[in-house]
Amino acid sequence: MVVGDFPLKGKLAVVTGGGSGINLSFVKLALESEAKVLIADLKLTSEADDTIKSSSGAASFMKCDVSKWSDLEAIPSEIERAFGKGAVADVWIAGAGVFEPQWSSFLYDTESDFYMQMRINAEHPIKLTRIAMRSCLGANKPCVVLIISSGAGITGTYPGALYCASKHAVVGFTKSMMQADMDENVKVVCILPGMVSTPLWTGEQGRHVKGQFSYTDDVCVTPDQVAEAMKEMVEQAKYKGGALLEIKKGDLRHDLESTQALIIEGSDKDTPEMKQFFETLYAPVREVFSKERGAKL
Repeated sequence: MVVGDFPLKGKLAVVTGGGSGINLSFVKLALESEAKVLIADLKLTSEADDTIKSSSGAASFMKCDVSKWSDLEAIPSEIERAFGKGAVADVWIAGAGVFEPQWSSFLYDTESDFYMQMRINAEHPIKLTRIAMRSCLGANKPCVVLIISSGAGITGTYPGALYCASKHAVVGFTKSMMQADMDENVKVVCILPGMVSTPLWTGEQGRHVKGQFSYTDDVCVTPDQVAEAMKEMVEQAKYKGGALLEIKKGDLRHDLESTQALIIEGSDKDTPEMKQFFETLYAPVREVFSKERGAKL
């Protein structure tokens, strides 16, 4: 039981951070593909507002601070409000993110209780995935979760240590969710863009790092190029759960190794002993999700 081909036509998508940049480009692609879209963001750009107004009711907006779990937990009910009782999203895009803002960074270290950047970049995609699974298992329907990581999720950079840590976190999470595609009909995948010409760099929050990281348009991929790759990952069966796709200037498609590492190095997963090992390992997880399947909230 895997999700397989999953065309956007007729689907309902949720896009956090859909008010601008890469995520807005994906919103437009989804609408062009005859999907409905809920944009969950702090605010809309004028371009996003125009997109909603011209969508003939196919797109809606909810104000959402992804660092607050209460806002994320409100998404399923907001979907019903916007698209009708019983509506459940098929596609969940965890797109909202920040890049080393001065108010949340390892370098400036101004926060007293936690790093907000970790909440936004790492915790929010993980929590959104759990909400997606609970919603779709309850409706007994397949779904796709796509998380936007970064090329920084597989490398490191001294002046962006916290950002890299947050993006490594969701790469590791995605790899760990590979089994959900086979067991639960929930495909969790991750895209890793290089430098992209978006408000992350060109807007107010990017002003203090643009020069430091030698940002120029000629080293960037475009939001539309990344959105096209996201659409491929959602729709095409060749991207199975746990898949990672890097997209960067000069190498627009680079599938990364996403095979789940065996816990015991050198072991053969197909032996009776290892089959029993994994049955025992996965049993508590499968028990929780089996109780959620068909249990409409």
